[in-house]
Amino acid sequence: MRVMFLGDVVGRPGREYLRVRAGALRAELDLDFLVVNAENAAAGAGITGAIARQLLDAGIDAITLGDHVWDQRGFESEIVDLQQVCRPANLPEGCPGRRWVCVERDGVKLAVFTMLGRQFLPPRASCPFRGSDALLEEIRAVDNPTLAVAEIHAEATSEKIAFGRYLDGRVAAVVGTHTHVPTADACILPAGTGYVTDLGMCGPYDSVLGRDVDAGIRRFLDGMPRRFGVASDDVRLCGVVFDFDVRSGRTIRFQPFREDAPVAPAGASDGAERASGVDTAGEAGNGAKP
Repeated sequence: MRVMFLGDVVGRPGREYLRVRAGALRAELDLDFLVVNAENAAAGAGITGAIARQLLDAGIDAITLGDHVWDQRGFESEIVDLQQVCRPANLPEGCPGRRWVCVERDGVKLAVFTMLGRQFLPPRASCPFRGSDALLEEIRAVDNPTLAVAEIHAEATSEKIAFGRYLDGRVAAVVGTHTHVPTADACILPAGTGYVTDLGMCGPYDSVLGRDVDAGIRRFLDGMPRRFGVASDDVRLCGVVFDFDVRSGRTIRFQPFREDAPVAPAGASDGAERASGVDTAGEAGNGAKP
């Protein structure tokens, strides 16, 4: 079972390139499921119901969110109708939205949930470690999934690594999001759980974490509040492709993924060939999909 996880989708550049490429990626890489974090898809902060539906219609199976979940006005009423979208499961009790998503293909069920970290983030979330214990029991009682994957949306790498180790052997994979910077530590943990500290960003990399470079620099120089517009150049998709053994529920192979959006040279037509990233998942596992 092959599943691609893509990092935080940032603004129109990220979501539009993902929307255009999602269906083709499924075919080219023989993906069974495609899961993305889209908490920055609307102008770089939050998501709307309309944007979520566009991504789902384009071929995304499940959308996870993070600390910007409520940044777009009115989304708290829209999320209740989005069955393939889950907000962080450890938000305060009573928050709207699903705490996990379960999707099925060819008799295989994949459950996905996300937890907010608590280091260097606003203290509004409960413990992601203990919360995962109870949530996994509930997920298995309600949906009995073949595979379960946990996302940790957190700032501190130490918290993410500890979370991965905590769930090692109990979920198929643990993937980190939030920092918008892909990490080079994808691995299979000792008990068989796939892991990466951060999937990176689907959006403009000629930026400061997807935002306008000049505004980002000035914020550090003078500390003044200002609007951070979404950048537009060097758009990439970034994430990891995992191959799972459906019998054991463990990771057997993984491949970091990166794809650069096409950049047409001066005078070139809009039909310029798509640029290929340095890390592609077309050879994930160096062989046939299990």
